[in-house]
Amino acid sequence: MSDLWNNTIGYMKKASNALNLDEEILDALLKCKRVLEFQIPLRMDDGKVRYFTGYRVVHNDALGVSGDGTRIVAGLTADEVKGLALVMSIKHAANGIPAGGAKGGIDADPSLLSEGEFERLVRGYVRGLFPRGAKVDVPGADINTSAKTQAWMLDEYEQITGIHSPGAVNDKPRILGGSLGGEDATGRGMYHLTLKICEEQDWAPEDVKVAIQGFGNVGSYYAKYLQSAGFKVVAVSDIKGGVFNPDGINIEDLLKYSRMTGSVASFPDARQITKEEILLCDCDILAPSAVEDVVTLRNAGDIKAKIIIEGANGPITPQADDVLYSRGIVVVPDVVANAGSAIVCHFERSQCATDNYWDLETVQAKLESQIINSYDSMKNTAKELHISFRTAAWVNALKAIVKAMKLRGLL
Repeated sequence: MSDLWNNTIGYMKKASNALNLDEEILDALLKCKRVLEFQIPLRMDDGKVRYFTGYRVVHNDALGVSGDGTRIVAGLTADEVKGLALVMSIKHAANGIPAGGAKGGIDADPSLLSEGEFERLVRGYVRGLFPRGAKVDVPGADINTSAKTQAWMLDEYEQITGIHSPGAVNDKPRILGGSLGGEDATGRGMYHLTLKICEEQDWAPEDVKVAIQGFGNVGSYYAKYLQSAGFKVVAVSDIKGGVFNPDGINIEDLLKYSRMTGSVASFPDARQITKEEILLCDCDILAPSAVEDVVTLRNAGDIKAKIIIEGANGPITPQADDVLYSRGIVVVPDVVANAGSAIVCHFERSQCATDNYWDLETVQAKLESQIINSYDSMKNTAKELHISFRTAAWVNALKAIVKAMKLRGLL
């Protein structure tokens, strides 16, 4: 099994113990409702046919329509997708979203495909799903998918069914029924949580040093919002390396440099560091926003940040999480910290269902309110049960899922 699947099992057991759930209930919560693995035949530009493996996992849909992202990465496995689907069940429930958890993807490297091959692969994926539509399971975007791929998915679904159904796919362009405010939702949600935490700590933004590992969609938007509010972003990294400046980095200049060179590495107005060193740099807030399992037993004892806000899914291993908790380092877990996109996806489904689309101000105000409510609920549970924020978020989620399953007669 993948580390991600094992990690989710560990977090589930911790939350289950905090709730004193029966072993039978825990066993039911660890089962996935539907696991689909299939082959996608792809006609390459040279006329040959290659086969790619596609996945779609629905973990639990007791709370409502299942849904969330589709990632297209080399080496993707069924266990990884299962773990991600389970996390989505928790993320939706922990944030009061009436939806179940699902995830999907393709084992492929898009950088090795032409634009035409990539589009045919995405459309083949939709055909292989035997898609069930807006009232059953709704695929969204994730790694290497975007508004463009979601437009292809929606068109393929509507070609198959002959029915105009914008709600069948999430994260699509606004003109096809997508929601405003989706592109920056994760980074914006993290920003609102940062403001909330600094208010609680009585920290003035200009005195707070932030390090961000990962400068993709999530990390770059988060950095832009922080700088606009007066925070000092002292370190940023991407897959090729990182940069550090104790006086703060000009994010707009860094964005221009990154677009021009393809990386933040070698940015002239900062000292060069590795993507591993950024985790240990002198900062108040650390935001690992790249990939999973970057904070481990090997480096957890050396982290200097007082607060960690998880922009990525699963950037901290369970063992490292225990070390950080014992050291008094507050971790705002992924299932709340990076839930902005999931929240706006819920808004998107609501707008599609009513054919009534909101302005950007409405979306952003609702996002802020919902993610702050989730944070407050998590914090209250942590205080009440004397547990970490992560376990508290999972406890809140399990309470909702278990209640829904019992009402349905599934437990």
